[in-house]
Order: sequence, then C-alpha cells, then structure tokens
Amino acid sequence: MTGQNLMSRTRIQFDELATADLMVDAIYEGGRAGNAGDDPLSRLIGVSNQGGFRYLGSKESPQLIVLTSSFNDPDWPDLLDREIGLLTYYGDNKHPGRALHKTPRHGNLLLRNMFNAVHAQPSRREEVSPVLVFGNAGVYRDTIFLGLAVPGAPQLEPMEDLVAIWKTASGQRFQNYRASLTILDVPVVSRAWLDDVKLGSPLTTNCPRSWRHWRLTGAYAPLRAETSVEYRKKTEQLPEDESGLQIIRCIHQYFQESPVAFEACAARITQLMDGNFFKFDLTRPSRDGGRDAIGRYRVGHGDSAIHVDFALEAKCYDLANSVGVRELSRLISRLRHRQFGVLVTTSYLNLQAYRELKEDGHPVIVIAARDIVSILGRAGLNSVADVAYWLEAEFPLGSSPPEH
Repeated sequence: MTGQNLMSRTRIQFDELATADLMVDAIYEGGRAGNAGDDPLSRLIGVSNQGGFRYLGSKESPQLIVLTSSFNDPDWPDLLDREIGLLTYYGDNKHPGRALHKTPRHGNLLLRNMFNAVHAQPSRREEVSPVLVFGNAGVYRDTIFLGLAVPGAPQLEPMEDLVAIWKTASGQRFQNYRASLTILDVPVVSRAWLDDVKLGSPLTTNCPRSWRHWRLTGAYAPLRAETSVEYRKKTEQLPEDESGLQIIRCIHQYFQESPVAFEACAARITQLMDGNFFKFDLTRPSRDGGRDAIGRYRVGHGDSAIHVDFALEAKCYDLANSVGVRELSRLISRLRHRQFGVLVTTSYLNLQAYRELKEDGHPVIVIAARDIVSILGRAGLNSVADVAYWLEAEFPLGSSPPEH
C-alpha cells in the first residue's frame, strides 16, 4: 500500500476512537507510546489488543468477532478481492503441535461454529455474530477498516467456503482452515449499531440493511468495487518484497538456458490460478525465445459446461526486461473470434503495451511476476526452496513437457 494511498484516506485519531463510526477504508490511528496500549481496536471496539481473532462475549456465543490481518504472510496469504467482495482468511493454527480447534485464541473454533450455523438445516444464522475485518496500515499500530463480513459467498458451494487444509512445517503435518467470507455492501457501520450488538440486540433500527437481509434470508449483497485503474504500473506488477523477488529470480534462472521450457510452467501457473483451464497443447518455439500454447477453458459444470478456446504466451524474462508491444501484438494476432489470451511473464508488461491492451479492449489476462508469486503462495509454494523443488519435480529440464 503506497504512502499516497494512505494519505488520501479518512483518518480517525486515537482519542476519537471510542465514539467513531466504522467507515470502509478509513484509517483508525493507534497510539504512539510504543506499547500494547497503542492498539486501536481495544478502544474502537472493546476487544483485546492482540491476535488475528478477537471477540466480545464467550467463544461459544460471541456477540461480535473481529478479524485482523497484515495481508503479507507468505505462508498464509489472506486475500481481499475488492472487485467481488470476497475475503479469503486463514485460521489461527499456523504452526504444528496442536489439533485444528485447540488454538489459544479459539479462532478456528469460531470459524467452525459460524460456518456450521450457516449450513445447518434449517440454517441457524441467528447464531452468527457480526464480523468486522481490519487490515494493518503499515504505520505504527494503525489499522484500516475493510468491512462487515458474513461467512460464505454466493459463488461458493457449502463444501467450498470452509476447508481444512494440510500443511507441513519442521517435518510435521498439521491442519488449518481456509475460510471464505463475503464483505457486505455496508459503507458505514454506525457506533449506534455497535452499541446495540454489544447489548445483544443486533436487529434494531440501526442495523445495516445488507446484514439484516442476510440474517433473515441468507441472501448475500457483496460490496463490489470495480477497479478504476486501466492498467497496472511496473511497480504493481513486480513482487512487493525480497522474498517474492527471490522466487521470481529462482524461476527465471531455472529456465534461463532453456526458456522454451518455461511454457509448461506457465501453463501450470495458469491452472493454479483457475482450475477451469485445461488441455494445453504446445506449439513450436518462436523466434524470440518464447513458446506458445493453445488450450481450453471450462465454463459451467458437468454436462452443461461449454469449452472456450484460448491462446497462451509465456515469456521467461529477467525482472529488468519488460514485455513490450511487439510480444503482446504477437499474442493478439493469434486470437480468433470467441477466443481470449493469457500472457504469463516473470517480468512485467510495459506501460505502452498495457495501455494499448486496455484502450483497445483486447481480451488478454496478464499474469505478471507479482501474480505468479501470489498464485504459487496460495498453492503453498511460499519459499525459494519450495519453488525450486516444485520446478525440478514438475518440469525436469531435458524431458518432454508434462500433460496438463
């Protein structure tokens, strides 16, 4: 998050927190004393001053739940998709040695109970507490209010919105939850409603309409925010931290002497992004060192599904070497009616090429270096060692590319 973005946001000062409303994307300032008392959420909401999971009331029947995240943990990549209002949030069993629900702050227990209540027959949504989501602002203990959430999402089946996943650390396997929640279309959570919730009466006249509607009917009204940015700048396409840069360098160096072999890796990355991509057919290498593929994308389910053709271009470039208009034009020229394109690169698409892509409305998905790091992270490949092992196992150089 850039300093310019932070400067343009509404800011609520530390001494105003106790009476403030919660406004989406506003910054709530922490103290500056340098101790735990600086935490703003204890003053703002009344919850404890530590932990990703916080709540008021008992763990079995909380009045209100607060979720916080830095959104920069590569091992547990929480993600807020603002365009569709979907929050992916990982539980609090992040290290081996404990059972799934035996965490000190009871975060996974809270997740299990709220999702169980939603999916019960008949549903017990009246047992689900309001969920407030906050993200770190990156300055002192300042925090950003990201929205009012409810468990589940309209695009997900009941078996998809809370999943216990396995992880390995220090040679031990353990489980943690990956939860999907919807950020509701509630721009402001009023202080009056927060007070009602604390008194155990959430369905008052102060209750936000979208939350009331979900509580009574189960219908979701997500806070969708289409991006107004026509194209991403270089800095928005490259990894944000040194760990991400090292992962991209690892991939580039692995394929440096055989860049045409990167196409199979690009195809797999595309599949990891969206499992509906399938049937990649490789074409012959191009003169510029790239290699193409054509494939199909599945829309729908079962016998009613249809398949849409797409073309893929893979560019294993150094981080300092951008993909330009010439390479992009080559991909666009191969698109036919009802086709779309996918460009996968270990670098970035330069400004002129990105601008022309957007202004001309070409249906091309750009998977740049930062996207690759994010996609691999969601697949559990969060370190150079993990990625190096994955490359050697799935894409041994000198062998035929694997089928996808």
